[in-house]
Amino acid sequence: MTEFREQDLTGARFERTSLREASFEKVHLNNATMREVDFGGARIHAALFDDVRIRGAYLNDVEITGELSGVTVNGVDIGPLIETELDRLDPDRPKMRPDTADGFREGWTVLKRLWEGTLARAGTFPEEALHRSVDGEWSFIQTVRHLNFAEAAWVHRMLLGVESPWHPLDLPWDEASGWPGVVPWDRDAKPSLDEVLVVRRDRVATVDGVMESLTDALLATEVAQTTPGYPREEGLPYRQCLRIVLNEGWEHRLYAERDLTALAKEA
Repeated sequence: MTEFREQDLTGARFERTSLREASFEKVHLNNATMREVDFGGARIHAALFDDVRIRGAYLNDVEITGELSGVTVNGVDIGPLIETELDRLDPDRPKMRPDTADGFREGWTVLKRLWEGTLARAGTFPEEALHRSVDGEWSFIQTVRHLNFAEAAWVHRMLLGVESPWHPLDLPWDEASGWPGVVPWDRDAKPSLDEVLVVRRDRVATVDGVMESLTDALLATEVAQTTPGYPREEGLPYRQCLRIVLNEGWEHRLYAERDLTALAKEA
């Protein structure tokens, strides 16, 4: 097997070449040109497709999950259509995009209720299953660990000014650049669900307190955090931090429910 590591292959030409079952990680394909390329069975995760043109394509049995903006298919911008349909399918979804303090409180209440049901469902599975990855994604417990990280980042650190709010079990996203010695990152840890939920309850209680004291005037302010770590931002809208918390909780619960369903079918 040929391996290419830390090499600059800019301008390389691959013609009548088999790259079946090849692995690409942190590879730059900017401005690459591909013709008659077979992507059958490919799995692409955390990819950036800005300013991409795909023409003469055949998309059959394709699943795309991500943020879609300015995505035109056969002359139609499908982003707004998909957003409208997702909102229609779940009336709670628009509540994750509030503008007022009362709207944020309502959205957070809805999110907590939904997660209570998901955690109750997860509690019916054996512990081993909750550590199992489905289709290369995070396990259920890793998903909860990531939510703990997100709430520490955007509420404790950005809104409350705690420079290092981390718990050793917090889990950043896989593609993060890393902050050695600053932010913990033990992807391979195998804590029990109860251990992770102890941290979760503390984080949820902190967000509860923020929501209780939230005002429209506070939402209009900006926050900053410039110490080493994540996030490291200046002039960030207060409301944006809370929207990220709602969005992270909403999307990752959907992933968790999807994977629990897959695990149930395997049992």
